[in-house]
Amino acid sequence: MATPSNIQNQVLKGVRVLSLCLNLPGPAALMRCQQMGASCVKLEPPAPAGSAPGASGDPMGLYNRTAFDVLHRGVRLLVADLKTEKGQKALQRELAKADILLTSFRPSALQKLGLDWKVLHKRYPTLSQVAIVGAPGSRAEEPGHDLTYLAENDLVSGLELPPTLYADMGGSLMASEAVLQAVLMQKRGKSCYLEVALSSAAAYLALPRNWGLTQAGAAVGGGHAGYRVYACKDGRVAVAALEPHFARSLCAAANVDYANILTMLTAATHQAIAAYLQGMTRKALDALAREQDIPLFTLPN
Repeated sequence: MATPSNIQNQVLKGVRVLSLCLNLPGPAALMRCQQMGASCVKLEPPAPAGSAPGASGDPMGLYNRTAFDVLHRGVRLLVADLKTEKGQKALQRELAKADILLTSFRPSALQKLGLDWKVLHKRYPTLSQVAIVGAPGSRAEEPGHDLTYLAENDLVSGLELPPTLYADMGGSLMASEAVLQAVLMQKRGKSCYLEVALSSAAAYLALPRNWGLTQAGAAVGGGHAGYRVYACKDGRVAVAALEPHFARSLCAAANVDYANILTMLTAATHQAIAAYLQGMTRKALDALAREQDIPLFTLPN
């Protein structure tokens, strides 16, 4: 019997994905497809004139070569200038062999390259396309990036940059999900065009905040004393003792009388747990987590 990990590695076995995507969301989606067993090919533009030997035409190869190499592990990389006749011939050869086309251009750019869905569908009726755009529908031509989509969805605090590229990575997962959807449709004898918007990915990630779950004072917004980041003796500790049995164990360690969930919402409990953790080292807290089955993770200052 195949193990769960082996099944995951084979779910797209036999599916051929052609990507024209640069930067992060598209290559990250292609990485996921490769990890699920797809045969992945990427056409990228030539490196800028004067580049070092082996340089990539994908800006990610210049920003961070380590990231580029991880994203394209197991992917067959081909160079083609799609604005030339030679590049177009290379593209058509690969399209003829592909099951899924992954793009991340604006609709107007796709049209100029002869990759409008109507044209593609007529020429390659069995091909499906997953198009990553910045914003959906009529907004697909608007300029934007991960940061602007996060800001639009109230996911940027103060003047600090978010710690990771949430919209790009969330969009990559939605795009790999769309590839799976397209494959399911193809098994029913239908090809399709699916659009994935990075702004929609940001909006999806923002749903808990919109619902009030993570707003200041809400249960997972700092209101629950068992779900917070506290200072400890030599660093910080992220505590996630949200469920009653975890909260009860945390309170027992901090010598707090736990009656019910409301106990965790009082200022007195917050103060008692904060004082207890302040006197504990990271090593002692790691041991407490193991011994008392409390979900926490210690961090340096």
